[in-house]
Amino acid sequence: MKKREEKDTRIKKKIFPASIFIISFLFLAVITTIQMKIIGNYINYKSIPAVGIASVIIFWFLGSIVFTFFISWQIRKKYQEPLEKISDAARKVAEGDFSVYMKPQHTQDKADCLDVLVQDFNKMVEELGSIETLKTDFFSNVSHEFKTPLSVISSNAQMLQRKKLDDKEMEYVDNIVNSSRRMAYLIQNMLKLNKLERQTIKPARERYDLCAQLCECAVQFEESWEKKNIEFNVEIEDSVYISADKGLLELVWNNLFNNAIKFTSEGGSITLSQTSDDKYVRVSVADTGCGMSDEVIGHIFDKFYQGDKSHATFGNGLGLALVKRIVQLSDAEIAVESSPGNGSVFTVTLEKSE
Repeated sequence: MKKREEKDTRIKKKIFPASIFIISFLFLAVITTIQMKIIGNYINYKSIPAVGIASVIIFWFLGSIVFTFFISWQIRKKYQEPLEKISDAARKVAEGDFSVYMKPQHTQDKADCLDVLVQDFNKMVEELGSIETLKTDFFSNVSHEFKTPLSVISSNAQMLQRKKLDDKEMEYVDNIVNSSRRMAYLIQNMLKLNKLERQTIKPARERYDLCAQLCECAVQFEESWEKKNIEFNVEIEDSVYISADKGLLELVWNNLFNNAIKFTSEGGSITLSQTSDDKYVRVSVADTGCGMSDEVIGHIFDKFYQGDKSHATFGNGLGLALVKRIVQLSDAEIAVESSPGNGSVFTVTLEKSE
């Protein structure tokens, strides 16, 4: 599904500025009055005063309209359209696209204030892109360096689990194994997200049954929701086919299910629902958890952001960032509805396979 064009509602387009029309009309009316007084001695207005005055007013009224449209067109062409392009480019940069480049309208010797603004904008984007590349390379290198020693720690701890240890010692070993698994999961997500952002992973599209995949992913978490006594409801069709990367979308569903279970308190409920029409398929994961404020919703797809400031629940802030990136690469959309104390609903919209 192609990304829908978003219009910046802050920009108000005025095809016919009333202020320009009023000023131009009053100006021309004054000029006409002066003109009529000057030539009044030579033209007998007493015979047809109403027709003469009305004709002049109508003439200048139409002239004001033409003048207003001309001025409006000039303003739009020279100022508003370039500013709209800058606004669109700035929005793309805010969304993380640092490949944006704008071409100045004039050469260096004829540059105006807008050309200077464009040059500064291009320089800013270049600097931001360099910082983002440096940060991405750092995370990638650090993650690779962590993999080897972490693998050694995990394998040695698993060997100790096979030996006969007392309860206290076994507890220590189990803590080492569990912590190393969490660390490995974090590194795996960092590397996966890094590859997706660099687009070294290309979605391998295939046609498959989405309903079957949702059921397979949900079953993997059966032990987790039963452990917390969570009611898991499923409302999906028998089958519906999409064309997407099956492996990448599996990460999306697993992260959404994992988050729903993690933030739903014991005895709550989770609902997996799926609907479709002629063009689109919509998958929703709703929970009765703690919910989120508008401020948290605005940042949940940012890397390493965690709405739970107390860190009472395990997480690294990469799961939803990974989900967002996969959804974008799949030409799909994801939406969130939530409020504090009322749970959350994540909805993914994909194109239906023909």
